[in-house]
Amino acid sequence: MTDTVLDKTESDAWRTDRGEPALSDIHGSIDVRSSRPYWQRILAFLGPGYLVAVGYMDPGNWATSLAGGSKYGYTLLVVVMISNLMAMLLQSLAARLAIASGRDLAQACRDAYSRPVSVALWALAELAIVATDIAEVIGTAIGLQLLFGIPLNLGILITAVDVFLILMLQRLGFRWIEAFVIALTLVIGGCFAAQLFLAGPEWSAVAAGFMPSTDILTNPDMLYIAIGILGATVMPHNLYLHSGIIQTRKLGKSNAEKREALTFATIDSTVALFFALLINASILILAAAAFHATGYGEVAELGDAHALLSPLLGAAIAPVLFGIALLCSGLNSTATATLAGQIVMEGFLRMRINPWIRRLFTRCLAIIPAAIVSFWYGQQGTAELLILSQVVLSLQLPFAVFPLVLFTASKSKMGALVSPRWLTAITLMIAVIITALNVKLVLDFVVG
Repeated sequence: MTDTVLDKTESDAWRTDRGEPALSDIHGSIDVRSSRPYWQRILAFLGPGYLVAVGYMDPGNWATSLAGGSKYGYTLLVVVMISNLMAMLLQSLAARLAIASGRDLAQACRDAYSRPVSVALWALAELAIVATDIAEVIGTAIGLQLLFGIPLNLGILITAVDVFLILMLQRLGFRWIEAFVIALTLVIGGCFAAQLFLAGPEWSAVAAGFMPSTDILTNPDMLYIAIGILGATVMPHNLYLHSGIIQTRKLGKSNAEKREALTFATIDSTVALFFALLINASILILAAAAFHATGYGEVAELGDAHALLSPLLGAAIAPVLFGIALLCSGLNSTATATLAGQIVMEGFLRMRINPWIRRLFTRCLAIIPAAIVSFWYGQQGTAELLILSQVVLSLQLPFAVFPLVLFTASKSKMGALVSPRWLTAITLMIAVIITALNVKLVLDFVVG
């Protein structure tokens, strides 16, 4: 009886009806009933965190981490660590919002804000998804070039084909997409573990790299890359994504069931993001050990990194592992961008179009600038576009983070699952820090 009253109070706090849920064909399709054994309930929640984690190890991360590691050694490892810790907290808020309110972040924004503000937030979210897709297009195309010798321009066009792979998996069931993503993630992890073994980094210097340095704030070039790492790690579209795909689970209505779901969802995302932290740190450590330590301080292009790995590490398998991991990374990220795009459009605009049309449209928006840059400037231009796309992502972050923090701090909207004050304080501080860094970046551009 108490749970029913609380649920009614929570629903009354929202101005409008949620409407049809995003991804309605897979909404509540995975059974997580409390009648099942405890370990089976935990496994039933395994998956969404890894789809979210994919966004934290996409090709955009590679460009920023390679640039940071080759130029500044292990110094920016602390940025990788802090970024991932921020991501863990913010993703837990996204899951909390969905489980407590039955809304994803896009639906919550549409309900809370006026139509003009909601449309503006939708446009910014779409821009973030396009920026993410640009990184995926370039990364996948370079992976195809490195492994199979396919020209970069042709590889960029081929990336449109991956649309049909993701749609086929989605028709088979959401668990197939999760299995696909987890499998490719394990391949990426294995490739980097082997490369680190070959590189033999100085582990005492690696440990020192996780300590804060004032140089990051005082050196504009280092700050630019640091913010790129932040944008590549804490990604705005992932907040929309997580709040949507967690609802593929058939969540209970009582507060006890919601609390258990929140616990399992938080464990899933935290473990997955810790794995992403290991991958991101491995990329930067590899760049520092293989390039910075040997005098190659300006390696930001994925193709250059691939070419240098074999002579520097003395093993022909090293560049092959690099290419396989890069290709898997690009394919992995495709799945998450597709789902995030659907959630954003359906949540903000209540507009539903066929997933393949939506996916092709987004991919075309990414292919056009990538193709133009690769045609005129080659690989150097695509490397710069990769880093720029991650900075664009970072500039979009406050417009997703602040609403998420405020919604989950509202007792009237969240009911019994409202964020504790300490969590609200920390995540609000994260939002302020992200905004301050972005302001400083813009000022550095203006001043020159």
